[in-house]
Amino acid sequence: MIGFIVAGLIIGALARLFTPGKQKLGLLATLLLGLAGSVIGGTIASLLGTGGIFELNVLGFIVAVISSVLLVGTAESLSARGKNSALER
Repeated sequence: MIGFIVAGLIIGALARLFTPGKQKLGLLATLLLGLAGSVIGGTIASLLGTGGIFELNVLGFIVAVISSVLLVGTAESLSARGKNSALER
């Protein structure tokens, strides 16, 4: 379980590194998005037959980072959209 949390932090940090622009996400948001990306990557790798969902492998790691990048980008756009709509009120 601790390894899964550490992997989520690493994957989340890599996702923020690969996402263009400055992100205003905290450590908890980075961890949660990294964990979500890890689960998505593990699930896809498992469906492709490279190992279990929580088993660390290269394909799962790559897919986890890619999905985390997409999640970070989505979180940033939703956050920016929420701030803009609050300013318009």
